[in-house]
Amino acid sequence: MSDDQNTEHWLVRATTIAWLWRISIVILALTVLAQFVFPMKGYFGIDGWMGFGALYGFVACLAMVLVAKALGLVLKRQENYYKDLQDKDGKSDD
Repeated sequence: MSDDQNTEHWLVRATTIAWLWRISIVILALTVLAQFVFPMKGYFGIDGWMGFGALYGFVACLAMVLVAKALGLVLKRQENYYKDLQDKDGKSDD
């Protein structure tokens, strides 16, 4: 191995990231395919569909990311926000 590969963390390596993606996709596919062996009984009709849990989880995660991005835009402050507040009060930490 080269010196660069020895110094970087194993989770940062491109080969590790590729393997983690592959493993995650296989686990997701096996989870969805498990519904053929263990059929789900839906309580509301739509939740009994094939792969509903995976789709619901994806949509819920997507919604959380979009809400977090929107909150970031609303709550974001300028880089010098607190310095400006100190200047207005006439106080200084110097």
